[in-house]
Amino acid sequence: MLQRIDLRGKELSASHLRRVLPRGGDDVTSVLPQVTPIVDAVREGGASAALDYGERFDGVRPKAVRVPAGELADAAKNLDADVRAAMEEAIVRVRKVHAEQKPSAHTTTLAEGATVTERFHPIERVGLYVPGGQAVYPSSVIMNVVPAQEAGAESLIVATPPQKEFGGLPHPTILAACYLLGVDEIWAVGGGQAVALMAYGDDEADLEPVDIITGPGNVYVAAAKNVVRGVVGIDAVAGPTEIAVVADDTADAVLVAYDLISQAEHDPMAASVLITDSEEMAAAVDAEIEKRYQVTANAERAEEALRGQQSGIVLVDDLDAAIRVADAYAAEHLEVHTRDARAVAERVKHAGAIFVGDYSPVPLGDYAAGSNHVLPTAGTARYSAGLSTHTFLRPVNIIEYNEAALRDIAAHVIAFADAEQLPAHGEAIRARFEEDLND
Repeated sequence: MLQRIDLRGKELSASHLRRVLPRGGDDVTSVLPQVTPIVDAVREGGASAALDYGERFDGVRPKAVRVPAGELADAAKNLDADVRAAMEEAIVRVRKVHAEQKPSAHTTTLAEGATVTERFHPIERVGLYVPGGQAVYPSSVIMNVVPAQEAGAESLIVATPPQKEFGGLPHPTILAACYLLGVDEIWAVGGGQAVALMAYGDDEADLEPVDIITGPGNVYVAAAKNVVRGVVGIDAVAGPTEIAVVADDTADAVLVAYDLISQAEHDPMAASVLITDSEEMAAAVDAEIEKRYQVTANAERAEEALRGQQSGIVLVDDLDAAIRVADAYAAEHLEVHTRDARAVAERVKHAGAIFVGDYSPVPLGDYAAGSNHVLPTAGTARYSAGLSTHTFLRPVNIIEYNEAALRDIAAHVIAFADAEQLPAHGEAIRARFEEDLND
C-alpha cells in the first residue's frame, strides 16, 4: 500500500537522503498571495474585517469576537464526565513536565567584580491558535496554554473558529478546556484572519494585540503566521503531522501499522514513514495497514495520506543505516521498535519527540504523556524544538563590572575596537581610565 524506497547498498549522504526521502508538497509560500490580503485587511479593518472573513469562510458571523465568560462555564458543566476526567489528568501531567522545564536565574563570575547574570522573563501576552474543521482539538488548548502559564505569561487568549452548528460559538469542548485551564479570553475567529487580529488587535473592539502567536493550523494559518512574523513572535511555520517508525525484525507489525494509521487520519497530507532493515517486517506492516486502515472512521482521509508521496517504507541495510535515515528525515514524531529500543533512541539526534517501545505510542504523546505535542515538522527538528516553557521565556543578561574589573579588560576591548575600525568604542572605554591607559 505504501510506496517503497530501497536504500540498501546505496549512498546515505545527507545530500542524497534529502532528495529521496518522502516529503509532502504542502508549500506555505504558494498560498501567500491569498493570505497576505487577508492580513492586510484585518490590520486596517480590525475585528469587523476578521468577522467578515469568518462569515465568508466559516458560514457564520458571531455577534462579537470575544466569547462571553458564561459560555465557558456552561460548556464545562455540560462536558462528558469521561472527557473531563481525561482533560484534567492530561493537564496535571503536562503541567508537571512543563513546570520542571523552567530554568532558574544564574550568575557567572568572570573575575573579581565582573559578573553576568542571566534572568528569564515571561512573554507578557500570548495568543494561542486552536484549529477547527476536520477535528476538535482540546488537546491543543492544553499543550499551548500550560507551558505559557508555567512560564508566567501575564495574559493569554485562545483564538479558535466559530462553528455554525453552535450558533457562532467555538466548539464547546474547546470552551470547556479553556475553562478548566482558567483561560477566560476566547476569540471566536479562525484562519488567517485570527492570526492577523491577534497580531494587530483592535482598540475599538477592546481586543489587545499579543506578543507571540503559537499553535497548529492549516497551510493558511501557517502562511498568516509567516506574514506577521516580526510584528509578533511565532512558534513555527508548521506543516502537516508526520510519524516515522524505526523497526527491526523484533517489532510487532500490528502495533506499527496501527501507529502509522493513527497519524494518517489527521490529514490527507499527513506523513507515515516506516524505516526498517527487515524486508519481512516491511511486507508485514504494509499488509496490516491495508487490512486495518479501512475500519477507522477517517478511512478516506487516512488512505489518501498513506498512499501519498509523503508516506512510504524505507528499506535500509542495518540498524546503523536506519538511525542515519531517521536523523536525515528528522521526524516530528519518531517511534523506535527494536531490540534495546531505549539505547537506539538515545543514538537518534534529530526528532521532535522520540517514543520508545511498544507501550509509548505517539497517541499517548498527543494527549497525556506529559510531553508537548506541538513539534517541528518537515525536517525542521534538525535545528528547532517543539513547544515548551522555554518558548514563552526571554533570557536577559545583566552585565555588572566594577571599576577594577573593567580596567583589567580595557586593553582587550580597545584592541578589538581598533581591529574593527570602530574607534569610538575604544574611546568609550579609554575615557574612564584616561590617565591609567596613557601611562
